[in-house]
Formats: sequence, C-alpha cells, structure tokens
Amino acid sequence: MTAAAACIERDADLMLRVREGDDVSFALLLEKHRRPLIHFLYRMVQNQAVSEELAQEVFLRVYKARLSYEPTAKFTTWLFRIASHLAINWLRDRRNERSQDSLDQTNPDGMQVQVADTSLTREEELIRQARLAEVRRAIETLPPKQRAAVMMHKYQEMGYAQIAKALNCSESAVKSLLFRAYETLRARLAHMV
Repeated sequence: MTAAAACIERDADLMLRVREGDDVSFALLLEKHRRPLIHFLYRMVQNQAVSEELAQEVFLRVYKARLSYEPTAKFTTWLFRIASHLAINWLRDRRNERSQDSLDQTNPDGMQVQVADTSLTREEELIRQARLAEVRRAIETLPPKQRAAVMMHKYQEMGYAQIAKALNCSESAVKSLLFRAYETLRARLAHMV
C-alpha cells in the first residue's frame, strides 16, 4: 500500500471513528486539513477572515453529517466539495462586496506566499511580481466554478475525478470548466508570452 493510499484510508478511518462519537479523531482531522482548507478558501474568496469563517462552517457541516458519513470517496473530496459550495455561494451572494486583495499576497497564516528568487536582479524581481499579480487578477475574474476548478487542479493538484466529485458534476463538465478557464486565461494573458 502506498503512503498516499494509507493516508486516504486513515482519513476515512478517522471519520468513521467520528461517526461512532470519537471527538479526538475529529480533532485530528481538523488539525490535518484546516490549513490546506483555509488556504483553498482564501484563494477562492480572497479574504482572510471570511476564509477562516467558511472553514469553520465546513468543519461544522462535516461534524453535523458525521452520522451519515460513508467512505464512498476520498475524505478530502468530500471536504473540498463542501468548501467549494460554500465559497461559490459566498461569492455569488457578495459579488459586489468582494475584497480587491490579491490571491497570493499572504496566505491564511499571514506569511508571504511568493518567495523572492535571490538570483534575480531587483528589476527582474519587480517584473516577475507584476506578472504574477497579473495572473492572479486574471484568475480572480474567472466565474466562481471555473476558479474553483482551476484552484483544485493547479494548487491542490486534484485529478478530474476528484474535482468532479468536489464540484458535484461530471468529469467531462470539469474538463469543460478547465478548458474554458484556461482558454480565458490564455486570451487575457496572451500579451505576456
């Protein structure tokens, strides 16, 4: 058994223990998945406080659904499905109130995400940062479901099947979402090539 498969089984086992009333197992799942979940949500909603609130809501929903949990898919797929739906709903409900902060200026822990390449000159670094900021802005303009698919595909390294389960759609719909998103990004960023 690979380490990844063991990790997947461990998450499902922990959730099954939570279903049986083991709160320590829930704390372990929370500790393990909290940061990646907040980071994903932050990239979706571009607001630190909101990403933390949404993460709390995700784990609250996981806990409330514990009695009906069945390990039919990876635990993370289920977790990110809940997170995606909450983030998309929040974006839809607050479309005009969205923060204008950049996607990667800081991560949920307040640490700078982009690490400067010390081999670059200051001018090269400024150009690189400007390009990254432009890519982030282009991603921010994508429709929420396309943005979620791109974030899961590129940043969470999820496969089509896992993204499909998380977004509650077919794999072909995920491929279509990603195709449209990448085509839009290519068109918006063509001048950078």
